[in-house]
Amino acid sequence: MDKRKLGNTDLNTSPIVVGANVFGWTLNERASHGILDEVLEAGFNTIDTADVYSRWAEGNKGGESEAIIGNWMKERGNRDKVVLITKVGSDMGQGHKDISEKHILKAAEDSLRRLQTDHIDLYFTHWDDDKTPVEETLRAYQKLIEAGKVRYIGASNLSPERLRASLEASRAQGLPRYEVFQPGYNLYDRQEYEQGVAPICQEEGLGVITYSSLASGFLSGKYRSADDLDKSVRGGGVKKYLDERGRRILAALDALAGKHKASQAGIALAWLLHNPLVTAPIASATKSKHVQAFTEATQVALSEADMQQLQEASTYTEKA
Repeated sequence: MDKRKLGNTDLNTSPIVVGANVFGWTLNERASHGILDEVLEAGFNTIDTADVYSRWAEGNKGGESEAIIGNWMKERGNRDKVVLITKVGSDMGQGHKDISEKHILKAAEDSLRRLQTDHIDLYFTHWDDDKTPVEETLRAYQKLIEAGKVRYIGASNLSPERLRASLEASRAQGLPRYEVFQPGYNLYDRQEYEQGVAPICQEEGLGVITYSSLASGFLSGKYRSADDLDKSVRGGGVKKYLDERGRRILAALDALAGKHKASQAGIALAWLLHNPLVTAPIASATKSKHVQAFTEATQVALSEADMQQLQEASTYTEKA
């Protein structure tokens, strides 16, 4: 499987990044290990997790996903085959988002312990706390990089202003630079990224890995009406997509899925793979058929006409 270079790093990722937010939430450890075995065997080598996954689930405190991945890598002895991404900055019990130096240095040690590794390939600022000077955050990462505990850094959910300020501080003060950005982006949710951070990512040569790539499962075609929302624990987040524009997008996905003999999810991911604003989308898998959709996405060759069809279906209008 062809790999894609992540920005100005020497990290090469599979065309789809495996999202690990479901580990310890909708998948227990044994099932998570089974999915991880499947995706790695299929050629998908990059895993995206975070310290906060899956703190929101009943009985969890955060770190469950990292611990599951750490146990899997230890049991399989395959750390060298994986590009490992995790994140810092979410509320881990302190009551607020936090990207202060003190918190980052502690959180990194906690993540390394749970992951049972001596280094993180790509460490992300998960959320901005809107108060810590960008220089302080970057200096914390500098310490981790100099100690060999982190190879590269990235950012997610930063405003265009804070991302630009961070990149300027890196240049001016010789501090580590965000090399990859992670926005929420998919065929339905386009405006915020395209009109916000995307121009900065292109100008600065940042790699881009997108989260919510299937719009909480909506773009898989699983949810067609309000009656479908109880099909999974994520159904509640899909209701907002059940509008006229959402139905147009599903119709286009249905048509192209039939044309290419692929799933709707495979087509939606292929749109991201063919998108010049994206390096690789993140997608989660809880079943073998989800892994198959990943493979389909890498094999589908969308034509210019196909891309135009999806572009037109997902265009924002006054009505939708």
